[in-house]
Amino acid sequence: MLAGCDKFNFSMKRRQAIQALLGAPAIAAIPVPAAAQEIPKLATTNPEAVGEAVAHFFTAPQMAALRRLGDLLVPRMANRPGAREAKAAEFLDFLLSQSPADRQQLYRAGLNRLQSEARNGSKAAFEDLTPQQADAILAPLHAAWTYAAPTDPFAFFLREVKEDLLTATANSREFADAQTAAGRRGTGVGTYWYPVE
Repeated sequence: MLAGCDKFNFSMKRRQAIQALLGAPAIAAIPVPAAAQEIPKLATTNPEAVGEAVAHFFTAPQMAALRRLGDLLVPRMANRPGAREAKAAEFLDFLLSQSPADRQQLYRAGLNRLQSEARNGSKAAFEDLTPQQADAILAPLHAAWTYAAPTDPFAFFLREVKEDLLTATANSREFADAQTAAGRRGTGVGTYWYPVE
């Protein structure tokens, strides 16, 4: 009988030893070299946050007109960047390069008309006009807003580009950073677009 108990104790001890080995984490048994314990922490950033956007869609005169339009319609305020600081024109340049053909045509025709009216009226490029000179060209924006879209293609373009510039500015990293610096954290702050090349 005593021999049977010893056999039972040995069997239990062996089972407990195996369970202890299986329960121990395997990684703890592997020695870690001293050099691997000191992993340097490198500062990283999104490459699009530091890279300059490259024009994709608009010609140089169209892009200059769009930037000036951004300055006029969404200017910089005390605690808020304007369209230029938010690089809204660069974002719209990328967006329009991926947009349907009718939207592309609307923007091209609208920006070309801004340049042609500026040259006809004051013999200067649209981007060189004073705010008063540009206001005469942007007169369709003074009409009362309605749910129905304007029937005039130029007035429709101005309405659309104004909305797009406002949206691109409000959804930019620069705008989110300004809101955070001012102590405002709203829904969606921290989610913004990066310039895409």
